[in-house]
Amino acid sequence: MKPFSPDDLIACYKRGVFPMAESRADEGFFIVDPEWRCILPLNAFHLSRRLKRTMRGDAFSFTIDRDFAAVIDACAAPGPDREDTWINSDIRTLYLDLHSRGLAHSVETRQDGQLAGGLYGVALGGAFFGESMFSRTTDASKAALVHLVARLKFGGFRLLDAQFTTPHLEQFGAQTLPRRIFQSLLGVALDAKGDFAALPETTSGDELIKIIERHH
Repeated sequence: MKPFSPDDLIACYKRGVFPMAESRADEGFFIVDPEWRCILPLNAFHLSRRLKRTMRGDAFSFTIDRDFAAVIDACAAPGPDREDTWINSDIRTLYLDLHSRGLAHSVETRQDGQLAGGLYGVALGGAFFGESMFSRTTDASKAALVHLVARLKFGGFRLLDAQFTTPHLEQFGAQTLPRRIFQSLLGVALDAKGDFAALPETTSGDELIKIIERHH
């Protein structure tokens, strides 16, 4: 059997499925096709007043695709709220390849220039598939998500896939959809042309909020 390649991974995303490993130390991985799928609606993303204050305070700055490997490694590392993760060496290698092709992206939240949090995912057409996020300081991963949503809206994306619903995502207005509805939205999104690089990295927190709240 031929090895699972980055092209196979792209084909999986286009079908609406994605890989996971049992644990960080596990060899190999499996493909997941959930009956229910979580999305974050780009035109109904909810920002709390407290998070708006944090964003407007400009305590964080953001970079894009500067430290992709560091972000995926931080997402794979155990933390206070997760003893194990599903990102193993095979998955890491696949996403590094997609990143080298310009298809996998990272948002890095920085505090005093240092990596404080971030997230990564895959962009195909007008769909972005969020994979994982991490935080080393309060609100750093939430700030990365706010930046991502503004970036996707600004770049003409149609769909932000969040895979599984969590209480963390529910506070942002996450919706859970049956597989067939997700597949329908995915088909439309893949036909669109999203530009992940359209939004300048230096966009202020206040401007990010304005982009998100436009067209609500």
